[in-house]
Amino acid sequence: MRTAEPATTPGAAGSGETASASLRPPVPSSRGGRLRAKVGAYVALTKPRIIELLLVTTLPTMILAAGGWPGWWLAIATLVGGAFAAGSANTLNCYIDRDIDQVMARTRKRPLVTGAVTPREALVFGLVLGVVAIAWFAVFVNVVAAALTLTAILLYVVGYTLILKRRTSQNIVWGGSAGCMPVLIGWSAVTGGLDWAALVLFGVIFFWTPPHYWPLSMKFKRDYASANVPMLPVVAADTKVAREMVAYGVAMVACTLVLIPVAGMGWLYTATAVAAGAWFMWACIGLYRRAVGRAPGKLHAMKVFHASITYLTLVFVAIAVDPFLPF
Repeated sequence: MRTAEPATTPGAAGSGETASASLRPPVPSSRGGRLRAKVGAYVALTKPRIIELLLVTTLPTMILAAGGWPGWWLAIATLVGGAFAAGSANTLNCYIDRDIDQVMARTRKRPLVTGAVTPREALVFGLVLGVVAIAWFAVFVNVVAAALTLTAILLYVVGYTLILKRRTSQNIVWGGSAGCMPVLIGWSAVTGGLDWAALVLFGVIFFWTPPHYWPLSMKFKRDYASANVPMLPVVAADTKVAREMVAYGVAMVACTLVLIPVAGMGWLYTATAVAAGAWFMWACIGLYRRAVGRAPGKLHAMKVFHASITYLTLVFVAIAVDPFLPF
């Protein structure tokens, strides 16, 4: 997936245009070393680990839409285009949030904070990646997928980063819809359109996002508070956050079960959805119980964060395998 406003705004003087000397990375002595460092900095801007998670949901969706393997070319073209699009959105997010990243301890080593990449370079890089992604989908996949790709980038950059993140505690709830778009893009890449199964998959990730991201926000609530970003764990009690995580988790599991009749899923997916859903809900309930117990420093919120990634991976692996089974 707040009413407090940030103390600074993107582009303001001193908001990341230069990095403190203590944060600057060592400059490699050789030309080749400098080139590798620069390329590495550009790659870091795209947040590769987030891209991996997005692609994990795209390919299984394509397999489900095709009722089997969608073909190597279409799969590769869609994944490459999706990587460009996610890289664009993440880079532009880094550009806009460079003032926040400079304040938060966990983001102070990002390229725009250390000065490894200049704001102008990041802006151009992000825009170019976005244009390439949209053109790539239009030429090599289809126009519907290209339009959905543009929508996904705008949702993340404008909807989440520019409008919601600094203004409301529900930022990750509604802004997180951008992270749901890969399933729609993957489905439309195969079928040229959308149907109920694609929308149910959208719902799975939509309801998964808060219980995935809020534990991370709990862990780093001081970081977000110092940057004046009103994530829900910053402005609400741990018990309220945990209770809402349980509610979103229930809705998420319900969506995975609705997919069974809507998409005609088989026994493997059904068993995985039930078992993985029960396991993840137990993790969320455990966090709530620890929050009620008010044990300072013993919430173990990151356990739920990591569990959410495992949960989503299991569900989408089951989605990918299920169509190949004879019953």
